[in-house]
Amino acid sequence: MLNKKPFKLDDRAAGMSFDITPPARKKDDIPPVPIEKALDLVARQMRSMGRRPRTIESYEYIFNKFTEALGIKYVHEINADSIFEYFEQLDVSLSTKLIRLKTIKAVLSRLYDNGLIPYKFWKNIQITVDTDVKEEADINDIALLLNLIDKTTFTGFRDACAILLMYRTGIRINTLGELRERHIDFNTLELVLDGSIMKGRSLLKLPIDEQLSDNLKRLIKENDKVRNYYGVKNDYVFITTRGNGINNSRSKNNVISKRLSHYAKLYGLKNINSHAIRRAYAKNLLKNGANIALISKALGHKDLSTTTRYLHLDVDEVAQELREFL
Repeated sequence: MLNKKPFKLDDRAAGMSFDITPPARKKDDIPPVPIEKALDLVARQMRSMGRRPRTIESYEYIFNKFTEALGIKYVHEINADSIFEYFEQLDVSLSTKLIRLKTIKAVLSRLYDNGLIPYKFWKNIQITVDTDVKEEADINDIALLLNLIDKTTFTGFRDACAILLMYRTGIRINTLGELRERHIDFNTLELVLDGSIMKGRSLLKLPIDEQLSDNLKRLIKENDKVRNYYGVKNDYVFITTRGNGINNSRSKNNVISKRLSHYAKLYGLKNINSHAIRRAYAKNLLKNGANIALISKALGHKDLSTTTRYLHLDVDEVAQELREFL
């Protein structure tokens, strides 16, 4: 057998670079781009990717607030100092600051990808947020509220259906507002939530019981009366008293969210809101024997750490529970 010598590169070839990092862009090579034009580009790209209109509106709204507060007219005027300056003058909660920073970073990343920003100066900017555990709604308070609501009125019956649906399925308040009649399969007794209305963009099926099914059927009939009266055409499951969808603004506080706040004050209920009801759903699943992975899937979470915060579980407790399945 012949002993073949290994193939050897010549000195010139051996010195070739294999660095896949793209070369840094020179600031002088980037022409001034107005904020309005840059945001329009980002919005068009997000629409082509199938992002929800409300998400795009929220990105535009938050980024415009940022640039307007500092009088920024062009993309090249934005730097790390401008971000720090904006958040220093912002008088909102820490959690709101975190949401805004995340959004601003996302827009800046898209501008970078389009060659409108030379480097990622925002990459290491962080805001520390207090992550105190939020309590779930008390099941007795939920039951009391459902009894106190005047269900002989359209708004009362609609609100009761919304509360029951959130408690039985754990869906988010924004998903509730985007729910269409086609998302309810009355034959299989399931919510079939496609990616267009889900935060994580993934299909999710959630079971409903006969009681909830019957209530939703009646609600749809009442909705038809309201829409016919006002000449409105849509197939939202939850609508306003004038027949429009309840998610009709940039605010995350849609009609049902505001009604929950109203009821909490009216009846003296301390912890009645959409997030607390969603946590009550998760805690009820855990109480009835569902494992963490299943609860995480039902809530539409991307990772278990988010679910553990919902359930007030620490990481050691999660590890111990998961060990039983090894």
